[in-house]
Amino acid sequence: MRELIKDQVANMYLWPKTLEVPIMDPAKAFNRPVGLLHVKVLRAMKLRKKDLLGASDPYVKLKLTESNMPSKKTTVKQKNLNPEWNEEFNMVVKDPQSQALEFLVYDWDKVGKHEKMGINVIPLKDLPHNEPKVLTLDLLKTMDLNDPQNEKNRGQLELELTYKPFKEEDMQKGYEETQTLEKAPEGTPPGGGLLVVIVHEGQDLEGKHHCNPSVRLILRGEERRTKHLKKSRDPRWEEEFKFVLEEPPTNDKLHVEVVSTSSKLGLLHGKESLGYVQISLSDVISNRRINQKYHLIDSKNGQVQLELQWRTAE
Repeated sequence: MRELIKDQVANMYLWPKTLEVPIMDPAKAFNRPVGLLHVKVLRAMKLRKKDLLGASDPYVKLKLTESNMPSKKTTVKQKNLNPEWNEEFNMVVKDPQSQALEFLVYDWDKVGKHEKMGINVIPLKDLPHNEPKVLTLDLLKTMDLNDPQNEKNRGQLELELTYKPFKEEDMQKGYEETQTLEKAPEGTPPGGGLLVVIVHEGQDLEGKHHCNPSVRLILRGEERRTKHLKKSRDPRWEEEFKFVLEEPPTNDKLHVEVVSTSSKLGLLHGKESLGYVQISLSDVISNRRINQKYHLIDSKNGQVQLELQWRTAE
């Protein structure tokens, strides 16, 4: 399997040493999505020790090549060289003949940069349609196949991939339009609606004293809060909250704040803010759905990804 993947990777990353560069047709770059890649990150085996105490805190980062969509991340598994995730992600595909799934395994670190533990890619053109395929891939140091560091054993990652091409009618509509927005439930005020806020994840969060983040949402005096996750600079919440409103919040702003709470009682710095953002809701009312990352004010690099939906009874 390792030699097979190496041959596939060589054609994608080492073009000067092999064939001519297979340039993507510029027209395809602006095409609408043609399919959906379902990725299930199962587990990793025999990862290398990175921490001083003889362990690692691994997580997996996933990204499609030739795509400007945000990367997907698993949760962090503390002190585990054989972690199991069983976490699932969907990724929009525009050109399965040229795109590939790139995955990187990192060792999470509370201080400083997270250390890369290994990398590899899977060309989408080799995947069957509408059938799950389980792959166990070696982690490499670099994508340079002549790099002698790649001979060292860095562990393996096991994934289940399913590529599902869109049907003809769905391709005409585009992926976003195939995802029908639910209507507001019965009893929603006439002329009003339901604002749905899905808190997906945070990235590069930093606390001065601790980093056990949760998210506060405040709109028109109503507050919602996610659960807090312990020792996580890149948390994934995937929690949904709803605000029933008498009228569209065209001129309102949603206050979003990431807060860290100490797990130890009696500390002087029991709580601290990791950053905040004020989101104008006018675009949500116009577009009905927005899904994007927001840079946090009063944070060096922190971001939070939210999906906002405006549902009406019509």
